[in-house]
Amino acid sequence: MLHMHAWKKGVLWLPLFLFFTASNTFALDLSNDESTLIGQLIFQNECASEITCLTSWNKGEDFASLGIGHFIWYPKGVKESEKRFDESFPKLLAWMQGNGVKIPLWLLNNQGNPWRSRQQFEENRNTQRMLLLRSFLIKTRTLQIEFITNRLNRALPIILSHATPENREHIKQQFQYVAHSPMGFYALIDYVNFKGEGIKLSERYQGLGWGLLQVLKHMHSSQPGLQAIQDFSASAAFILTRRVHLSPPLRHENRWLPGWKKRVQTYNDEAHKHILQ
Repeated sequence: MLHMHAWKKGVLWLPLFLFFTASNTFALDLSNDESTLIGQLIFQNECASEITCLTSWNKGEDFASLGIGHFIWYPKGVKESEKRFDESFPKLLAWMQGNGVKIPLWLLNNQGNPWRSRQQFEENRNTQRMLLLRSFLIKTRTLQIEFITNRLNRALPIILSHATPENREHIKQQFQYVAHSPMGFYALIDYVNFKGEGIKLSERYQGLGWGLLQVLKHMHSSQPGLQAIQDFSASAAFILTRRVHLSPPLRHENRWLPGWKKRVQTYNDEAHKHILQ
């Protein structure tokens, strides 16, 4: 079990090493307190901890963002080939159902977001169906945290399988440095939920992605610790800035960049806060 005060006691996040294997698999075993903290931080990042934000559709996007992780949900009828970004909300529902959670039938039967546009979504914000959806998302917050954490557990072998052979050891080493640093588990979990693994070809502009793979590849840390967290945060800010510069002008992604940079800065802030506790 990973203990949050291990850094203060002089243990350099050592328990996490026990969960790496020769096959590059990784398993993060969090306590209830740790999971709760991660959930609170991600909820703050995505929604400023506002309950109404659990059902959102951001300006300039063609999908809804739901739950504490703002899981993407495309409108019904959108072809798979037209879904540029990873659609995570159906995956969340399938995972919940597989774990015995009773899913509202309309969520399963519609086979897609029933609201076709942001305007229609906003017009229905206070309807019975939307209120029930929000209630469902409130009740399942703990499961959403578990789903997000499980995504990180799967991320490393997936990332390494998509990296070029000459970069694999470097990427794995940088991952370990961050994971063994104060609040490193928060930085990794949040970023892979925020911008993905970085492996989808559709999630690239001019051939360059912005996921965890790209952030780790751009890092050059030499050991775990605060410097590794600072390097991860700086690398994430660089990769996100590059994404905006390469993005299609019509998307106006520069409007999101200040918020994105603020988000990855929290990795530094939480690491320092943790050490001072």
